[in-house]
Amino acid sequence: PGHVDFTYEVSRSLAACEGALLIVDATQGVEAQTMANSLIALENNLVIVPVINKIDLPNADPERVKREIEESLGIDIKDALYVSAKTGKGVDKVLESIVEKIPSPEGSERNSLKALVFDSIYDSYRGVIVYLRIFDGEIKAGDKIELMANKKHFEVEEVGIFTPERKEAKKLAAGEVGYLIGGIKDTSDARIGDTITNAKNPTTSSLKGYKEPKSMVYSGLYPIEGGEYEKLRDALSKLRLNDPSFIYSPETSKALGFGFRCGFLGLLHMDIIRERLEREYDLNLLITAPSVAYRLVKESGEEIEISNPSETSMHRQEKILEPFVSLKILAPSEYLGTIMDLVKDRRGEYREMIYLSEKRVELFYEIPLAEIIFDFFNQLKARTRGYASLDYEYIGYREGDLVKIDILIAGEPVDALTLIIHKNKAYQRGKELIHKLRKIIPRQFYEVPLQAAIGSKIISRETIKAKRKDVLAKCYGGDVTRKRKLLERQKEGKKRLKKLGKIEIPQEAFIEIMKVEED
Repeated sequence: PGHVDFTYEVSRSLAACEGALLIVDATQGVEAQTMANSLIALENNLVIVPVINKIDLPNADPERVKREIEESLGIDIKDALYVSAKTGKGVDKVLESIVEKIPSPEGSERNSLKALVFDSIYDSYRGVIVYLRIFDGEIKAGDKIELMANKKHFEVEEVGIFTPERKEAKKLAAGEVGYLIGGIKDTSDARIGDTITNAKNPTTSSLKGYKEPKSMVYSGLYPIEGGEYEKLRDALSKLRLNDPSFIYSPETSKALGFGFRCGFLGLLHMDIIRERLEREYDLNLLITAPSVAYRLVKESGEEIEISNPSETSMHRQEKILEPFVSLKILAPSEYLGTIMDLVKDRRGEYREMIYLSEKRVELFYEIPLAEIIFDFFNQLKARTRGYASLDYEYIGYREGDLVKIDILIAGEPVDALTLIIHKNKAYQRGKELIHKLRKIIPRQFYEVPLQAAIGSKIISRETIKAKRKDVLAKCYGGDVTRKRKLLERQKEGKKRLKKLGKIEIPQEAFIEIMKVEED
């Protein structure tokens, strides 16, 4: 059904359809994202054909799953189809149901052109190839079109259909799905959800549901090798051609050097971008701990969005707002207690609980986004043996009792390790981080103090003990003043080294800061 990070793209694809197949696993049952996307399909008035798959498995329970679909979604499932995609059983009935139940598209070729952009790809030779569904009118090569979100005009070079490969056609008319090539150089011009119309005879209203993609999670990307900065910049610009929802801007860190502050739709989106950069462009990257965008309200009432915790000194601000999400969890009822403990520990506010069946429960919470972007999903899966699923939806900003923790190494703040956290968890989190850093950062020839601070107040401190060279090894016998002289010389050398020495922070330090729980 599509990951929660890409809900908007899924909603635009569903808006281009007349019907949908609701395929549910006969062993797992209804999951959170299945429900979320089913509700989007119902909002778009799609005809839904329920299909229960994997009936060939020994632990399949299609009757229980049928009841779950009916209770959780309110869909009529008396004609639900039992299918095994593995053996092919029941597949012919699915194809028959699509023909019988899903209505043909509406719309007239005589009306002004109105088409929905539901996807786009970038081709190195042809530019942006737009995937679109025509609701009214027709479009053919040579037509002048307008993209209604940004009012840009282009001339159509080619239109066609999918067979499933692209196949050129003379025209696309109302009710058809196909592609369009029109000399568009940037995917940000052909935004998903936008309406295309004829520039000479435009439609009076655009299609509903268009939204600008908004970054929810921010992180810093730095090349491990300083010489790869230019290579990383080129890779990011090429990647952005294919993915307009990904944003980036240059930033500098005292600890990590030159890099980029990047915005992502969510954690999965962040992992995909990092993986693509490493695989496709052969880059070795260091990614800092993800954070959300906070809003700081100054005494004057001015509101500033902060995507990097090190950008501000929060103790001077009047109010700090953090993003909240509506969280939906589906799980077996036997794990109810451990799930509620987990969400309560992450500052979740209970809203509702619904029993879908005797053994399955649906929980609704409102929770700060910052609390679920680290290891929440992993913790949920671990506590429920992989049976729980979750979905969330952004609901807005709320005031929070938040503080900024600065990590100081040898008295110098390390901007890449700065984080914003709830006041109640600040002391414990600062203590954990300092303890972990003491194990990770290699010993020097002088003592290195590690401190966690909120403003000017130190909340935790540990010291990395100095490496010691045995300067007395060559002293066997002789006066004690000789030994004292050697020790004093060593002491002076350590003082001088402390002034000139530079602490190298290993990559593991930035990975460890992402782990909330102690190992």
